[in-house]
Amino acid sequence: MTRIEAERLCRSLNCMPQRTEWNTSTVRAERADRDQITIVIADDHTVVRHGLRMLIDYEEGLQVIAEAGTVPDAERLTRAHRPSVLVLDLNMPGGSGLEAIPRLRTTVPDTAIVVLTMQDDPAFARKALQAGALGFVLKEAADEELLEAIRLAAAGDTYLNPRLGARMAAAPDESAGPPDDLSEREVEVLRLIALGHTNSEIASQLFLSTRTVETHRAHIQQKLRRTSRAELVRYALEHNLVDL
Repeated sequence: MTRIEAERLCRSLNCMPQRTEWNTSTVRAERADRDQITIVIADDHTVVRHGLRMLIDYEEGLQVIAEAGTVPDAERLTRAHRPSVLVLDLNMPGGSGLEAIPRLRTTVPDTAIVVLTMQDDPAFARKALQAGALGFVLKEAADEELLEAIRLAAAGDTYLNPRLGARMAAAPDESAGPPDDLSEREVEVLRLIALGHTNSEIASQLFLSTRTVETHRAHIQQKLRRTSRAELVRYALEHNLVDL
C-alpha cells in the first residue's frame, strides 16, 4: 500500500493522528480483558493501525491488545497473546502473510484470522480462505465490514466481502482439481504416479490388476496430452493433487 492509499484509508476510518509514522517494526501491546473479543492488528503502516485501533476499540466488547508492522512480529505477538482474532494485512515486510496463515492456524488454532487487504482479486481471496482465514475484508470497505468480520470470525463463522463473493461464485475454482475430465480413479492413479510408484505398486495399493493400472495410465496420458512421468508430476503439482 502506498502512503497516499494509507492516508485515504485512515480518513475513511476517521483517524486523525498527530503525526504520521511509517516504522514497520513498531510493536504495541497491552493487558487483555478476556471477557472481550481480543484482537491483534498487523499492518505495516502506523497510520492505518491507528485508525483500525480507534474503530475497533470504540466498539463495545472488542479490545485491541497488540499491534505489529511485520509478518514475524504478527506471528510472534499472536503466539504470545493468543487473541480471539488476528486482523492481518497480507503485504507486509518480513515474508508472505498468505504463507503465515497456515503456520498460525497450526501454532495458534484458537485465533481466527481476518485478512484486511487492498487485493480485490477473487483468486487471492480464495487462496486466503483455503489457507485458513475466516474473513476477507477489503481496506476500501473496512469501516463498514471489519467489525462484522471480526465478530463472525471470533464465533467461528466466515465473512467474505460481498462483491468478491459474487465474483468468486461466477469464476471457476482452478485449484479445486484437474479440468481435464479425469475420473476419481484416474486422479488416484495420477497421484501415485506423481509420488513415484510403479504400475505394480499402484495396482497393489488400489487392489487392481497391473493391466488395469496400465489402462488408466494410458487414459490419463491421452486426456492430459502428457506422456512422460515428469510431465505428469508437473501437472499433479500444478493442480494441487500432491504435496511433495
